[in-house]
Formats: sequence, C-alpha cells, structure tokens
Amino acid sequence: MGKSEILKNLNFSEKGLIPAIVQDENTGDVLMLGYMNEESIRRTLASGEVWFFSRGRQELWHKGATSGNILKMVSIRKDCEDNSLLVKAHPAGPTCHTLHKSCFYRDLDGVEKDKT
Repeated sequence: MGKSEILKNLNFSEKGLIPAIVQDENTGDVLMLGYMNEESIRRTLASGEVWFFSRGRQELWHKGATSGNILKMVSIRKDCEDNSLLVKAHPAGPTCHTLHKSCFYRDLDGVEKDKT
C-alpha cells in the first residue's frame, strides 16, 4: 500500500489533524503528544525524523530543528479507530522544551516527578 493510501485510511479531525503520542522505543516511556497533518506524516516517513503540525503557530514543525533534540522515527502505528497515532522513536536528548526527558513530568498539582 502506497503512502497516499495509508493517509487516506486515517480519520483526521475537521481541521486536518490527528493526535500522535510519541513513545521511546527503548524504554517505553511516553515522551509527548503532538498533532500531525498529512504533510507532517509524509515528511516523517520520508526523512525518518518526526514532524508535527503546530496548532499554535499554524505551521509544520520539525521536532529538534532548533534544539537538536530530534526524534528518529522507528515506526508509526494507528489505533483501532484510525483516529490517533503512536510514534515509536529514538530521542536524541530531552524531548520536552523544558529539557525534561518527557513532557509528562508533573502531577496535576504541578509537582515535578521526573528531574531528568
């Protein structure tokens, strides 16, 4: 099945986005949640590095383009309803812009649980 067929089978939101959970291939840790559109998925598949669509900036975003902390894609899976993705990756440094390994480093009350 070609890339166009793969994308055609995904259920994107009305804004053309699909949530993508990023998981560290080696540790199983959940690193972040981002949103992808068709173009970011195409670029990820073509380059082997993870791309997203920034909802805030309304533009494509190559993870690590500024920091160097890229995510090397290992695989992309879709869920049972074709409306979310699981991206397994090898992170090159901290994933979070706060320099934490994962974006999920705080409890609901804001207390930090992961210092790395």
